[in-house]
Amino acid sequence: MDTPRIEPLADPLPASVAERLARLLPAGMAAPQLFLTVARNAGLFNWMVDSGLLGPSGLADRKALPPALRELLILRTCVAAGNDYEFNLHVQTISRRMGLSEAQIDDIRQPAPSSTLWSSAERTAMRLVDALVRRLAVDDALYGDARAHFDEPTLIEVCHLVGLYTGVAMLVALARPSFDRYRPGPPFTTTP
Repeated sequence: MDTPRIEPLADPLPASVAERLARLLPAGMAAPQLFLTVARNAGLFNWMVDSGLLGPSGLADRKALPPALRELLILRTCVAAGNDYEFNLHVQTISRRMGLSEAQIDDIRQPAPSSTLWSSAERTAMRLVDALVRRLAVDDALYGDARAHFDEPTLIEVCHLVGLYTGVAMLVALARPSFDRYRPGPPFTTTP
């Protein structure tokens, strides 16, 4: 990415922001650039953490979805929205811990995910993400497929998670944070 449009907070951080970052991050881990960008609005950042909207495993993790499915949905939303920043951040920090393999992470960027790496339910979930993000439309056939795999409360949870991470893509487009570097090598982008 280019130079950030909204400069992230720098040290020394306000005590209220530092305390909340300590709740989110493992000891010694540098704060993601996007967290420090949102913290430019300390009231909003503090509210997001205090309310539980932002937690150690991301936005709105109520533990209602299996971790690997949740991470799949987040990464696929990043791909559909063109959000290389958040994709890179998750891949470097949490995707493997949530249960995704290297092969799955690579495949998630493909237009038609592999039937050998993903279950029918997971492939349907990715099609649902694509429809929600790219078209804001879910046809009856896709809804029927999704409903065959997921109950209504789960579909509502999925829709809200996808919406939140689409909002993250909007913030990234506005602020243009620099890529975080938690692992050596170039950023892992969604552009093949």
